[in-house]
Amino acid sequence: MTWTLSTSLSDFRERTADLFAARPAENTVLITIAHQLAEAGLDAFGDRPPVFGWWRGEEGGPVEGAFLQTPPFPPRLSAMPPAAAADLAVRLAAAGSGFTEVTGVGGGAEAAHAFGAAWTAATGTTQSVQVHERLYRLAELTGPPRPPAGRHRLAGPADRELAIRWYHGFLAEARVRHPDVPQAVDRKIAHGGLHLWEDGGHPVSLAGTSPVIAGMSRIGPVYTPVEHRGRGYASAVTSAAGAHVLGLGAEEVLLYTDLSNPTSNSIYQQIGYRPVEDAVVLDFSPR
Repeated sequence: MTWTLSTSLSDFRERTADLFAARPAENTVLITIAHQLAEAGLDAFGDRPPVFGWWRGEEGGPVEGAFLQTPPFPPRLSAMPPAAAADLAVRLAAAGSGFTEVTGVGGGAEAAHAFGAAWTAATGTTQSVQVHERLYRLAELTGPPRPPAGRHRLAGPADRELAIRWYHGFLAEARVRHPDVPQAVDRKIAHGGLHLWEDGGHPVSLAGTSPVIAGMSRIGPVYTPVEHRGRGYASAVTSAAGAHVLGLGAEEVLLYTDLSNPTSNSIYQQIGYRPVEDAVVLDFSPR
């Protein structure tokens, strides 16, 4: 088993092309991030340069696992054998902060937990689960069972401040960090990937979509302010956002849900989403 660590985005994309093509849904986050780095530059997510890696189960064999990290975010693992994830943790621990600083890890549950166990053993840190997610794919878009009043529209520059406030609301509830919310909102608005549901002429719910890459688009975040909940707006805006990207040519529409939120896991299945795999984000802390 061997890992190759790198700071070259072009090498990473070339080496992982077959792996990602074989399992695009499970690797949707890495595919999307690599695309954004190629489009916006290596500083798209922060001042510190990203790092990459790919794993072969045998010398000269096919690439069977990969990771990338865009600091300050933790490494994100591709679909990979647990043994590869554990070996990566040992390699990164040995490389030290001179290569990259690891404060957590995200990915498919089995691989992320294998990485976490090896990392804490190698570094003497402790781990905790930041979020436990489930990846869904759209099987057949059915629409909300009880359609609410209102309509869907794309957000524009005039919606920027509202979207920023709602992004912060989503991140606080989801217990997720983001270093530059305004930049994320601006990027979504610029590529037509921020969707609003309006009722009575006023926005009541929001959903984001990623650009169609490798035939896929991923929905997120989805957020409805507390005062507008329980009326079906989240289902409606998610359904409309899915229909929109299907119209743009997406063959796969994906989304992640927080498993601690039974409501969201229920409503997405009602509009046609089916489970693919569970994923976790782990945090590492000194003892």
